[in-house]
Amino acid sequence: MNNDQALKGFLTRHRLPPRFLQLVEAWYAPLAEELASKHATAGRPLLVGINGSQGSGKSTLASLLALLLKQIHGLRVVQLSIDDFYLRRESRRLLAERVHPLLATRGVPGTHDLPLMRETLQQLLQGDGDVPIPRFDKATDDRRPADQWEHASTPLDLVILEGWCFGSPAQSEEALLKPVNELEAREDPDAVWRRYVNSQIVEHYQSIYQMVDLWIMLQAPSFDCIYQWRLEQEQKLADKLELAADSAPGQNQVMSAQQIARFIQHYQRLTEHTLQQLPAGVHYLFRLDRERRIIANTSPREALLS
Repeated sequence: MNNDQALKGFLTRHRLPPRFLQLVEAWYAPLAEELASKHATAGRPLLVGINGSQGSGKSTLASLLALLLKQIHGLRVVQLSIDDFYLRRESRRLLAERVHPLLATRGVPGTHDLPLMRETLQQLLQGDGDVPIPRFDKATDDRRPADQWEHASTPLDLVILEGWCFGSPAQSEEALLKPVNELEAREDPDAVWRRYVNSQIVEHYQSIYQMVDLWIMLQAPSFDCIYQWRLEQEQKLADKLELAADSAPGQNQVMSAQQIARFIQHYQRLTEHTLQQLPAGVHYLFRLDRERRIIANTSPREALLS
């Protein structure tokens, strides 16, 4: 398959308009070339982290970079989402009983299986053999059985890991005191939930961040536009489930607009903090407008690879 055919197939799979190819040519193909160059210089597998708020296009970017790096540069690449490392639904239920009810909802730091994430990344970056890749089913809100996981053959050249909170920094104690929305005011008045989330970043997520060689960020203009972006995501999920022949009746949990409005409040605090604090610490920063068009590209931080 030639490059043009591969890109056309990519557009079809991701339901993207033809104009997306302009983004590829102007921004993302040069980024893939830069990553390939960094790998050649380092002479070892690299872990690339992508941060972007919900609906910003980070999953699409991760898939596209994997395609370009494989198709054009001949590299061995695996892409992952931090979503695939969510705790099982039952584990989150128990966490909600022990710590705070809001932890039953997937998404925030503290709702991921970090030992599994660390082990998987280490095997992908250092291994020489077959590595199982966990996958999470958002429609059933649970991790898929191990016999449905994908597998990757190592050694690899690059591992791409994306997530809305991947790379998000912790907040100060003072910043945690005032609720940022109705959800926090009504359901976390004593800041137990948000303190727990913050402590997880400090105590556990930072060590994962330190494994990353290169950081990419898709910077949304504000949190305000994320509701509409998230609606579009859910519609894509609904369409996908409708077309799936093996989709079991009663098992799919696609959210309504009202449910999404509440759902994204779980992420508002950390999203707004990340939009303010993370850009200066990434290697490749893409600023987006409300239509998710790239309006600027900078490199705030120099990439020093050993």
